Amino acid sequence: MVENQELRKAGLKVTLPRVKILQMLDHSPERHMSAEDVYKALMEAGEDVGLATVYRVLTQFESAGLVVRHNFDGGHAVFELADGEHHDHMVCVDTGEVIEFFDAEIERRQREIVKEHGFDMVDHNLVLYVKKKGA
Repeated sequence: MVENQELRKAGLKVTLPRVKILQMLDHSPERHMSAEDVYKALMEAGEDVGLATVYRVLTQFESAGLVVRHNFDGGHAVFELADGEHHDHMVCVDTGEVIEFFDAEIERRQREIVKEHGFDMVDHNLVLYVKKKGA
């Protein structure tokens, strides 16, 4: 059980709700899920996990570094598994769809800009709000 190992490695006790939620995040075709999305998916799968438990577990996962929380403008928090790979996001303002991307040139320019202003980059988060062409 990979999920059990991941929970233990993060310092969390292995419980059925934690395992089920981690499995849901890991196997969902959607990489960015709200607590409500996770709850609905669990209900559809016949799992008996309450919404309050989902919120609590996701917060514990965030504190343990298992998930990353994003608070995109105009929407509620969404979570994605923390895979260690840096990427940026585009959010469609019409549909709420979240698109991940990585661009080495954007990353390089951000580092240059930070350096030009006399700073060291600690972290960054780039979110582009977009609309489909012609929409």
